Amino acid sequence: MISYHADGVKMPPIRRRDTSTWIKAVAATYGKKIGSIAYIFCNDDKILEVNKQYLQHNYYTDIITFDYCEDELLMGHKDTLSGDLFISLDTVRSNAIQQGTTYEEELHRVIIHGVLHLIGINDKGPGEREIMETAENKALEMKGLTILN
Repeated sequence: MISYHADGVKMPPIRRRDTSTWIKAVAATYGKKIGSIAYIFCNDDKILEVNKQYLQHNYYTDIITFDYCEDELLMGHKDTLSGDLFISLDTVRSNAIQQGTTYEEELHRVIIHGVLHLIGINDKGPGEREIMETAENKALEMKGLTILN
C-alpha cells in the first residue's frame, strides 16, 4: 500500500492512483513489490527537524528515506519494499529552478529516488550518483516525463 500525507504543506498536485501504479511498475522492473510506503510531504523546517532528530544531520535535503525493508528481511520478504519517505516541497521547488526543469518532473524524480533507495541503489559513493541518475531517468521515462540532462 502506498499512502500520501501532507505535514504543514498543501498536498502536491500528483495523481495518486497513477503515481502508485508507476511506483509499483518501477519496483517490478527490479523484481520487487510494494509493501507499505508512506510519503510525507513537508516543508524545509520539518525535513530539517527530521534530519536532526533521526540522522543527526544539520542540513536541508529534498528527501529522507526510512527503510523498513530490513525488518522484512527477518521475516523472509526481501522482495517487498517498505518505508517512510519525507519530501520537502520547498527543496523540490528550488531544485527544479536550479536544474532548469519543471516542478512536476523534479517532484516525480524525488518520489522515485526514495523508492530506488529502498531497492538498494545508493548515491553517496564513487560512481553511485551516476547509477542513481540513470535509474531515475529510466523511471521517469516509464512515467512519460521528459528527461533534461
